[in-house]
Amino acid sequence: MTATPTPALLPTRLARLVKIEHTVFALPFAYVGAFLAVDGTPSGHDLLWITLAMVGARSLAMALNRLIDAGIDARNPRTAGREIPSGQLSVAQVAVFCAASLALFLAAVWQLDPLVRWLWPIPVVGFVVYPYLKRFTWLCHLWLGAVDGLAPVGAWVAITGRLPWQAWLLGAAVALWVGGFDLFYALFDEEVDRREGLHSIVTRFGVGGAFLGARIAHAATVACLVAAGLGLHVGALYWLGVAVVALLLAYEHSLVRRTDLRRLDMAFFTMNGVISVAFAIFVAADAVT
Repeated sequence: MTATPTPALLPTRLARLVKIEHTVFALPFAYVGAFLAVDGTPSGHDLLWITLAMVGARSLAMALNRLIDAGIDARNPRTAGREIPSGQLSVAQVAVFCAASLALFLAAVWQLDPLVRWLWPIPVVGFVVYPYLKRFTWLCHLWLGAVDGLAPVGAWVAITGRLPWQAWLLGAAVALWVGGFDLFYALFDEEVDRREGLHSIVTRFGVGGAFLGARIAHAATVACLVAAGLGLHVGALYWLGVAVVALLLAYEHSLVRRTDLRRLDMAFFTMNGVISVAFAIFVAADAVT
């Protein structure tokens, strides 16, 4: 029987469930979309509700992923210790958390531009579909990237009520960035995925295919950031930020080799957090100067 966590432990376990620290991947790019949308500093009201919408959306996405994949996680030595398979959290508790996260997301959406009140089902559908895709297609990496790529697009439309092509290019940059580093992440589970009949770039095209796909995706990420900048009124700090992203991505790729995956954790978690925060800082600094 699953033990019920004490009230003091429950928030900690829920935070671990959704890896709250990884919000640093997508949230800074939502701020990038917000600053570029207004070509200056967004209002405190908009930044607050965009932040809460992102926290609610990401928490919902991660919790749904953990719920849907609980059986697979239990059979994978790397993930068997996660909160649901190990019994630290029950399915009912995580389902309630999903409902609360959705409520936070919707409450935040209703404080922003009226257009997003019609668009909110799009990311939610994306969250639900994603965990199932690896059961059928190696294109799951692209779907994950596309869902995360909604961060700057959503922030842009949440403030302005418009979706210009520059916003879509920013979204494409994030989608390619996330999809690219998810190819590295798939390297962790190659053996288990093959045994379980799951699909990924690694199981379809091998380790070499994953490395090549990641390189192409990350080169395209930089190209999209350049193209978006050319269509916006940006200054030197934006371009410096793009250069920093390019250099950090190159360094990330230098950390991992086909025959040496020991630094894969650093490449996946540390470097991508640095990339998103650094670019957001450069964009914000450029917008306010």
